[in-house]
Amino acid sequence: MPSRRLLLPLLALLVLCVCALAAQAAPAAHEHYRVVAYDTAQHPIPADDVGRIDTLIFAFARVVDGQVTLDSAARERLAQRVALKAAHPALNVMVSVGGWEAGGFSEAAATATGRQRFADSAAALLAETHADGLDVDWEYPGHHESGIASSPQDREHFTALLKTLRATLDRAGHGKHYLITIAAADGPFVDGIDIAAVAPSLDWFNLMTYDFCNAMTPTTCNHTGLHASALAPADARTLARAVRQFLAAGVPRAKLVPGVAFYGREFADVAAAQHGLFQRYGHFQGMIAWPQLKADFIDRHGYVRYWDAQAEAPYLWNAQTRRFVSYDDPQSIAAKAAYVKAQHLGGLMYWEQDNDPDGELLKAVWQGLQ
Repeated sequence: MPSRRLLLPLLALLVLCVCALAAQAAPAAHEHYRVVAYDTAQHPIPADDVGRIDTLIFAFARVVDGQVTLDSAARERLAQRVALKAAHPALNVMVSVGGWEAGGFSEAAATATGRQRFADSAAALLAETHADGLDVDWEYPGHHESGIASSPQDREHFTALLKTLRATLDRAGHGKHYLITIAAADGPFVDGIDIAAVAPSLDWFNLMTYDFCNAMTPTTCNHTGLHASALAPADARTLARAVRQFLAAGVPRAKLVPGVAFYGREFADVAAAQHGLFQRYGHFQGMIAWPQLKADFIDRHGYVRYWDAQAEAPYLWNAQTRRFVSYDDPQSIAAKAAYVKAQHLGGLMYWEQDNDPDGELLKAVWQGLQ
């Protein structure tokens, strides 16, 4: 019969083995995925919607004379958003500076003095408005397609700008962590950003994985497709390819928040092959918000809905008028949410709150990430 002295170590070893097996069998802790909303809405946000949003990004502040500036009317609307935190204390409300055709970044980032001026003005704005952070939407460093100034030095200056902003907000926070994010495109539109160098300054990247085709592209496409269509050229932009590009640059998975479009893109005089998908077109019609898509387009007035199973994306084709529409809907959003969870990314972002007044697409984002 074993001695008492021998039994104690054996019992301890048995307990350790049982605990180890239990840990292996236990399900992994639930990952929290962010729901990030860009918001230009003039109307109040329904309470149910607010409860499904982790971070509300109020757009837009501008860069004026090198300073982050928000006019008085916008400040009033921002105050309404910040007031939502009283009933939703976990909600983050950020300010986005920039947007398409919004310049001033290249000039502000060009010198150490300019970068500090930008950062100090951002810190002052956040303190005055009680917002939780700044989203920098420079479209795009090193590029001038939107009509803004650019420079070959934008790449290094952007890294320095974000480092200065991070250091300044850390000092200004006095223990509060101000969030910093950027709105970033993919493919050739990100060659002006040193992705690996800016990542440490950021809480996450908002990947603008939409508008893959528009007035500047030669053909139609799945403008916010998850994967590449069988019809797509080898260099076609997709959400999954954008994620792979940023992962390859060394960005942690949890810092990648891909985007969903709450609107469609319509093209006219489209070549009829393949129901208009990846075809030449005569002219670009513009944007269609989700409520109008439902009311006037999806399986209405000659527009027939098709599903690209490989891209996991819907599109509309009107054979009579030869018009093509690409968009996101609850089915494609569910596929994107499943991809985010499978890849252990940071969540989903969408543009934008005003295009989904009934919260239907937001609900699809939120449900998909649970």
